[in-house]
Amino acid sequence: MIDKGKFNLLGVTVHAVDYEAAVKKIITAGKQRRPLGVSALAVHGVMTGVMDNEHRHRLNGLELIVPDGQPVRWALNWLHGTKLKDRVYGPNLMLNTCEAAAEQGVPIFLFGGKQELLDDLQARLLKLFPTLKIAGMLASKFRTVSAEEKQEIVATIRESGAAITMVGLGCPRQEVWAYEFKKELEMPVLAVGAAFNFHAGQLAQAPPLMQRWGLEWLFRLIKEPTRLWYRYLVLNPYYLGLVFLQLTGLKKFDPQTTDSPKHEILYG
Repeated sequence: MIDKGKFNLLGVTVHAVDYEAAVKKIITAGKQRRPLGVSALAVHGVMTGVMDNEHRHRLNGLELIVPDGQPVRWALNWLHGTKLKDRVYGPNLMLNTCEAAAEQGVPIFLFGGKQELLDDLQARLLKLFPTLKIAGMLASKFRTVSAEEKQEIVATIRESGAAITMVGLGCPRQEVWAYEFKKELEMPVLAVGAAFNFHAGQLAQAPPLMQRWGLEWLFRLIKEPTRLWYRYLVLNPYYLGLVFLQLTGLKKFDPQTTDSPKHEILYG
């Protein structure tokens, strides 16, 4: 089990952990009914924090950010000598957490996406883990919600008996959601993004070899060029340039130089 703590990557604090350590943190917090904001960040997720001081404040307010993308893992190794041998891929973290939750009787809740997606996701998860307790599911409203609606969502999840909530709203909305809801929910909140679509069978994953060599971005770009061109063709080179500046000491990135959000953004 590897848990080397948090490290500064372009001002965003990322944990140098492996799957075993991450899952242990999540399950332990779930059993203790303790808030724990979790996100698996690839390059795009890190860059949302780099380019927005308020969002970086939210990201650094999450208790566990794992290196989802190979370029994030590489950067931790280059900058801090963490010697991580593998990333902690969000979809796999979700499955590993579900497996541990099934083994230890920890109920989960699924939030986000359309109802049809959640139905397919539930069916596939239960096929993989027959003893998994899915305490409830709630589809996204695909808009911001009021403070009253937030409390209704919190009540629905808490009253379900769930001890872990998994959120699939897409980056960066799901990280905002985790930041804004984790305290009231008093449980781990995992921002898992496309994992819902992958595991529901509605979105294809890159071949393992492309994932291993950090080319998942190319696979997804080919699949969705109109939606993802900016993320991969603009942000990826920008990210590499900034990592070079941090590595050479030509630019400093201070995780403390953030702006506290002026108000809640309540995605639902």
